[in-house]
Amino acid sequence: MSIGELCIGAVIPRTGRLSRLGDPLSFVLDLLAPAVTHVVNDGRRHDLRLAGRDSRSDPAVARRAVHELVEHERAQIVLTLGGTQVLPAVADTCEELGVPCVSTTFPWQAYVYGRDRDPSRPFAWTYHFAWGLDDIADVFTEMWRLCAPRSAPVGCLWNDQLPGRLLRHPHHGFLPRAAESGHPLVDPGGYPEPATTFTSSIDRFRHAGTEIITTAATETDLALFHRQATEHGLRPRLITSSRWLTYPCTSTASDLSDAGIATLVYWSPRHPYRSSLDGTTPALLAETYEQRTGNQWLQPLGLAYALVEVAVHALSTAGDPADRRSVAEAISRTRLHTIAGPLDWTSGPTPNVALIPLVGGQWRPGGRHPAELAIVTNARLPEIRPDADLAFAR
Repeated sequence: MSIGELCIGAVIPRTGRLSRLGDPLSFVLDLLAPAVTHVVNDGRRHDLRLAGRDSRSDPAVARRAVHELVEHERAQIVLTLGGTQVLPAVADTCEELGVPCVSTTFPWQAYVYGRDRDPSRPFAWTYHFAWGLDDIADVFTEMWRLCAPRSAPVGCLWNDQLPGRLLRHPHHGFLPRAAESGHPLVDPGGYPEPATTFTSSIDRFRHAGTEIITTAATETDLALFHRQATEHGLRPRLITSSRWLTYPCTSTASDLSDAGIATLVYWSPRHPYRSSLDGTTPALLAETYEQRTGNQWLQPLGLAYALVEVAVHALSTAGDPADRRSVAEAISRTRLHTIAGPLDWTSGPTPNVALIPLVGGQWRPGGRHPAELAIVTNARLPEIRPDADLAFAR
């Protein structure tokens, strides 16, 4: 017998510039809604429904969406992913309203320091799983070593906004870890996003003799950089790019096909995991997504599925699933094997963060798709064998 309805809410960028990132979470909610209809907590069955709201890729709209989920849908927990401004807006609103939030696809340092929080004073309501800027540096430096000697300089193409500020921060992960590689880092300073020209950065990189570029640029900005670099005689052998280049390039950036772009991989159909809900594998989830949407699988797909897994687990193990404080406490002690890998909030770098490992990938001309993401390094997850060698631009 059911003794009360529970609700899992989700704030999703269904429209706006982040909509491609939001597609996997929209898909997962639609996929799981007919199957995840209840939870059992201490022998008691509770009806369960999933409710979503569109953030429109806008922080102000995202805040209103949280209010709607909490006040109108009576959500016990809110899920979200992605967006350097939208994700913090959702998490901060949940913190203000006193509702548990679980988020992902955002380096944990950006999640913590981007919200002006000292890890020694943990959040009360908001939890996150992802990787760190130091983990990105580890994967990228592994690829740099395959490309050039340790003495070879690396050009840093970083914007003047939150991603760039965090990447160049002397203590918050990427810069100090990358510096340990021995590669001199050439940082010409931040550029505004979207960019209009990269001429000054290109001049600095040429003067320093850089053959490797590292960046977190949007694909449009990176395409502009690559085009202007070619025009000015700068031809990097390797570009390591996080953020938007973890997703397949669109036709607007088709001139990146010969750029030798490598990126981080946090989830793929080849990852050796299973869902705690129903045993679904990454391969099956990716295949289902492609069959039903006609679109290529995206890395956030597995993490979106894991968001729902964590929420269901928290509601199933909380002392009182109808009490939001009890649900938040359940998240804080969660150790769960998911389709995105094992998540452990009891041993993260801060009390509110669980880590997932990264491997290195590179976009290659594809068969089923115009470009396929090949795994090229695996030091952090040796269970996945590389399926290609790292290739360099000529």
